[in-house]
Amino acid sequence: MKYKTCVSVAENTPIKTKKILKIALSKSDFAEVRFDFLKKEQIPKTLEIIKKELDRTVCTLRPKTEGGKFSGNEKERISILKLIAEYNPFLLDVEFNTLKRNEDLVRYLKSTKTKLLVSWHDFKKTPNSSELKKKANQMSKFSSNVKIVCTAKSTDDSTRMLELYNKKGKTNLISFAMGDYGRISRILCLYLGSPYTYVSLGKAVAPGQFSIDEVKKITNLKK
Repeated sequence: MKYKTCVSVAENTPIKTKKILKIALSKSDFAEVRFDFLKKEQIPKTLEIIKKELDRTVCTLRPKTEGGKFSGNEKERISILKLIAEYNPFLLDVEFNTLKRNEDLVRYLKSTKTKLLVSWHDFKKTPNSSELKKKANQMSKFSSNVKIVCTAKSTDDSTRMLELYNKKGKTNLISFAMGDYGRISRILCLYLGSPYTYVSLGKAVAPGQFSIDEVKKITNLKK
């Protein structure tokens, strides 16, 4: 079985984004473009110059409240998310909390038939099992693509994140833990059914992230 990877691309100019995205996609199955690392006025240009690569790209515009860098207000962010949807990316990553608050956005994404990745992060801890399962169920109402990532303070935390795969049903679940204790869960999730795991080209974009080369060595990926 071939395990898949998704390289996180977090650059601060359209040209750099295009250059690194090209490299990422030559080494990996998918790439994630973190549009929140760009200035908001640079995003339309970036979309235009990478549009041919978007069929293998997860698009993310993370607000500061969810650990991202987007500096504009929420109204601006929603309108940019709608703009990204028009480019029909492989997946558009939208936070669970954002979808709960914005019925208009949910309706819009349904009308454009955008493939949605619903995400939820806890940067401080890992909740208990029943809380995690409840969260996964609620999120799957918005999309069959669900991403739950928490911060592990122990090996037990990491294990809890992976236990979500026991009852995943028809959901494409991406579930792992951040930080040193969660590092191995970024690999083990692949063996439990995750469609891919997030990697870097070298410098980690998230705590505990492996590089693409490390993951290939561990899983004997051939690309």
